[in-house]
Amino acid sequence: MFTGIVEELGEVVAVTDLPDAARVTIAGPLVTSDAKHGDSISVSGVCLTVVDVADGVFTADVMRETLTRSSLAKVAEGEKVNLERAAAVGQRLGGHIVQGHVDGTGVVLAREKAEHWEIVHIGLPPGLARYVVEKGSITVDGVSLTVMSVSEDQFAVSLIPTTLELTTLGRRVPGDHVNLEVDVLAKYVERLAAPHLQAAHLRAEEAR
Repeated sequence: MFTGIVEELGEVVAVTDLPDAARVTIAGPLVTSDAKHGDSISVSGVCLTVVDVADGVFTADVMRETLTRSSLAKVAEGEKVNLERAAAVGQRLGGHIVQGHVDGTGVVLAREKAEHWEIVHIGLPPGLARYVVEKGSITVDGVSLTVMSVSEDQFAVSLIPTTLELTTLGRRVPGDHVNLEVDVLAKYVERLAAPHLQAAHLRAEEAR
């Protein structure tokens, strides 16, 4: 589990294509300072398992499911990525509960610059809008953000200078794809409520 608070900007140093998968090697001195084989590291919002680690660099395998659902399918050598180690029990939860399980990718639609912040509009894939609410939480490229506004096909977030400077979101331009993870609590609520809503609907139909 993660919190969506990026610890450092890493750099992809190698990408190796494998049958139905890929192996990525990423430089990240901070997140590798105490990493070992089998640990989890969020790479731009994708939870990856450390296969090998040495000298400030770690390697992880990316399965086909992850390549299909995330922007890691197009990740290239030299690209910057957001890195976060798994949350430790007992530490402060600075963002929100993030699993590192990407629900889909969105497209940066527009950026609006203000004096001290920037508003970014991002397209929503079909089926995800119902999990996104104004003032709720969403993870974009591994960054925990608060939703400013939302419609059926897009949402907007406001980025403070720290986020613009220390994460990849300061570098994204219209047309770029970003990884999205909606609040897992919303998905659980929908799953638990569905049978009750269906039963209520059937009772209403029978009463007519």
